Amino acid sequence: MAEFLDLETQDGVRMPWNVIPGTKAEAANAVVPVAAIYTPIKHFPSMPVLPYAPLRCRTCRSVLNPFSIVDFAAKIWICPFCFQRNHFPPHYASISDDNLPAELFPQYTTIEYETPGDPAPPVPPVFLFVVDTCVIEEEMGYLKSSLSQAIELLPENSLVGLITFGTFVHVHELGFGQIPKTYVFKGSKDLSKDQLLEQMSFFAKKPKPTVGVIAGARDGLSTESISRFLVPASECEFTLNSVLEELQKDPWQVPADQRAARCTSTALSIAASLLGACVPGSAARIMAFIGGPATEGPAPIVSKQLSEPIRSHKDLDKDSVPHFHKCVKFYDGLSKQLVHQGHVLDLFACALDQVGIAELKTAVESTGGLVVLAESFGHQVFKDSLKRVFQSADFDLGLSSNGIFEINCSKDMKVQGIIGPCSSLEKKGPLVSDSVIGQGGTSAWKMCGLDKSTSLCLFFDIVRKETPDATAQATSNQFYFQFLTYYQNNSGQMRFRVTTLSRRWVAGQGSLQELIAGFDQEAAAIVMARHVSFKMETEAEFDPIRWLDKALINLCSRFGDFQKDTPSSFSLSPRLSIFPQFMFHLRRSQFVQVFNNSPDETAYFRMILNRENVANSVVMVQPSLISYSFHSGPEPALLDVAAIAADRILLLDSFFTVVVFHGSTIAQWRKAGYHNEPEHQAFAQLLRAPQDDADLIIKERFPVPRLVVCDQYGSQARFLLAKLNPSATYNTEAALPGGDVIFTDDVSFEVFLDHLQRLVVQ
Repeated sequence: MAEFLDLETQDGVRMPWNVIPGTKAEAANAVVPVAAIYTPIKHFPSMPVLPYAPLRCRTCRSVLNPFSIVDFAAKIWICPFCFQRNHFPPHYASISDDNLPAELFPQYTTIEYETPGDPAPPVPPVFLFVVDTCVIEEEMGYLKSSLSQAIELLPENSLVGLITFGTFVHVHELGFGQIPKTYVFKGSKDLSKDQLLEQMSFFAKKPKPTVGVIAGARDGLSTESISRFLVPASECEFTLNSVLEELQKDPWQVPADQRAARCTSTALSIAASLLGACVPGSAARIMAFIGGPATEGPAPIVSKQLSEPIRSHKDLDKDSVPHFHKCVKFYDGLSKQLVHQGHVLDLFACALDQVGIAELKTAVESTGGLVVLAESFGHQVFKDSLKRVFQSADFDLGLSSNGIFEINCSKDMKVQGIIGPCSSLEKKGPLVSDSVIGQGGTSAWKMCGLDKSTSLCLFFDIVRKETPDATAQATSNQFYFQFLTYYQNNSGQMRFRVTTLSRRWVAGQGSLQELIAGFDQEAAAIVMARHVSFKMETEAEFDPIRWLDKALINLCSRFGDFQKDTPSSFSLSPRLSIFPQFMFHLRRSQFVQVFNNSPDETAYFRMILNRENVANSVVMVQPSLISYSFHSGPEPALLDVAAIAADRILLLDSFFTVVVFHGSTIAQWRKAGYHNEPEHQAFAQLLRAPQDDADLIIKERFPVPRLVVCDQYGSQARFLLAKLNPSATYNTEAALPGGDVIFTDDVSFEVFLDHLQRLVVQ
């Protein structure tokens, strides 16, 4: 694994196949797709930033890189993608073997350019808070205190706006400091952008232009009319805080047999239109704080009658949800509008019931927005996550905007698409494959919002049909990839990052061992996880368990060693040996098993899976478990019920929750207060160690995970037991003294492996 991690620390890329199957047939036989998981703006401390414009190939527009062939005498470079000969411009006249420009250094395969002489001042970031007021007083109090903390953390130069909504939508005019002033819109009515501008008296002083699109101060709006609603944070802190202090729960009476009238879709639509008119193309985020299901407006997720239950997975499977398709269509339209404007939708959903993340998913994901799901605005998960968004010290998210991601690759492969937080720019060309996975049919994507850990999963199609002869294979055995990311960083400067990679390809006899040597099982598991989640959402009647099992059996029978019909002879190379375990946990994970999760939770888990890097995603699929005891220091434990012992503390990290689990003896000693006595310092340290490690995990993760501290046989122990391999259940022999059993009929990993071996050797 170590060499794959080294590649990631150099370029931010992990690929399941680091030696690539060279023909279409070989790639199909390899089962796991040829793919790459790339983190476009991962932070590299040693990466150079060049103060000049990149040099591009005149045919395919790829950027000069360490794999280009350079003729120093003739001042010519040959592009590795299309073999075009390009001349160096005059300012490269002094280059030679000993005097290379940074972009030709072999170790700088990832490099960044800053746009030189950009005279325009950086555009300030814009934050438009959209706040739900249909919540109980207590929740309202929690939300107000979190928002006022967030306002203090906002960057000085940022612009801020505020919209609150319940039965009606209130757009607050923060620029009018003397008295609070709001524009009120009816929640059940959908407004066009023009009606909105008219009613908010944008054209009171400056007449409306007769032709063209109204877009910001350049096109048709006066700066003073924009500054009524979007005000610099440094100027409006007092006004904003006083508006928040006086903010009341929605005043409209709710009958006992009904839900509150909450017009989420109207509020988001007004927010998008307001930003589209005032600040198109700038780094703007709509931050929506939602405390319950939408029941009013163009996209309600459930009716007001409490007698109608909120949708479940079963209802969606039976297609018996009256509003679902209408809602998804509305938010599809909203996401297209936001992507066109270059704006981001962030969602903070805090309620015990569902709020409609499943419907909102397209708008959040295609704009690259952040999403946080908690059960209350008073919950640590929400409060700490909101602080982290604006934190600027260590562990800042590095929120960037206006990204465009492009890809170039060798002509023997094509791009099928991306699964991740981006949206297609419909750029057709010879690189684009006919078969589509995720956002496909293009070689360029828009990323309205991205941060240091945003990761895209790219799928490739090998198009070469026949195996080339040995001489051709020896001379040109490299596939080249180039990822280009153009983005605006969090201080408002435009940057252009270029990552160029080469990977060897093999085909024909004897290529099996080389493929195995380059197999990255963690990356492969995550590519399969994203792919299966995507298929579950887009294909009707899709059976994920069957699809994963079939893939695993085919992979093992192609790359495993065995004698026919003797299961005991089966063995896998160490490069593949953990892969079946990943698949076992993926089959049981919340991405595949929707039972016991609401559609909102499933959508939330998948959105996070689709934006995280490999290391974090692996923890979601197969959580890590660390054991602490008096006999030994902290050590990794098997994710198995056998890891539980009375005198041990376990720390489970499953990304969304971090569990500190005390064995029964430890719990008794803790309740007796032994750790407070001076002679039991060792016990106090043992209790503190897992807590310190949990704090470290929580500090650097977004969304902030939920911390659960529990005891063996306690009700909260379910958070740990649900993730463990059930090697001891209620119908096996007695468990070890001090150990535990799991009450389940699920098969254990041993039984799973046994069946796998039998099927592979048939």
